Amino acid sequence: MSPSFETLELTIEEQVATVLLNRPDKANAMNGTMWDELQQCFEWLDQEPSVRAVILAGNGKHFCAGLDLGVFGDMQGSSSDPARRADQLRRTVLRLQGNLTAIEKCRVPVLAAIHRTCIGGGVDMTCCADMRYATEDAYFSIREIDIGMTADVGTLQRLPKIIPDGVVRELAYTGRNMGAEEAREVGFINKVFDNRETMMREVTAIARSIAAKSPLAVRGSKEMLLYSRDHSVAEGLNYIATWNAGMMSQLDLQVGITAQMNKTQAVYED
Repeated sequence: MSPSFETLELTIEEQVATVLLNRPDKANAMNGTMWDELQQCFEWLDQEPSVRAVILAGNGKHFCAGLDLGVFGDMQGSSSDPARRADQLRRTVLRLQGNLTAIEKCRVPVLAAIHRTCIGGGVDMTCCADMRYATEDAYFSIREIDIGMTADVGTLQRLPKIIPDGVVRELAYTGRNMGAEEAREVGFINKVFDNRETMMREVTAIARSIAAKSPLAVRGSKEMLLYSRDHSVAEGLNYIATWNAGMMSQLDLQVGITAQMNKTQAVYED
């Protein structure tokens, strides 16, 4: 039985999980509970063998309005010592980073489906996804600069690995909106759709296509892509040789080859 959450809506159908940010009356702004529940949810999905792909989307009129500013009040320590207050803030930021990194660490591909607003923490969140899709009215903004702070939970670390460095710098320094079409042109978004209904239908089809593949092969592909992002080519080649020596499933290989030869759909174990 899948868990239930206060700020998220989780459903699983045909081996695809859909996680919906569920504070529509607050434009899905990320309060303290949502940060914690995102980690709890994606750690559960990581361990659930029946789940082979995840769609991350939002309920209501907006995908995510970023950090709920009320969270700032919880980040300040009570000590009179500036060093101890700084240590408390640092540990809080590291915890928030970990909340979102759980999305990236989830063993199955995560497909972000974004409509309308995606700013601040929403950009941090979607940078952790494997792929991103958007409606034509979607826009993205590294909005932290407008409240006098440096983005600190992942955008400035992950986004330069996704889109050109100069574009990241412009967005980070100005806080301007990047529309869906520009986001597609620079490589942040895979595809732009007319509306949310069409986007969810098409992204679900992509997720189900992924779910039909060998789950071990998909997991290995995600592991290699993440590792290669942060390591040299030589290190990546060594890792995949070692991985396949121990993790390549002879059962899945036989199922896949047989299906290709017979022109049938392969069926793999969870």
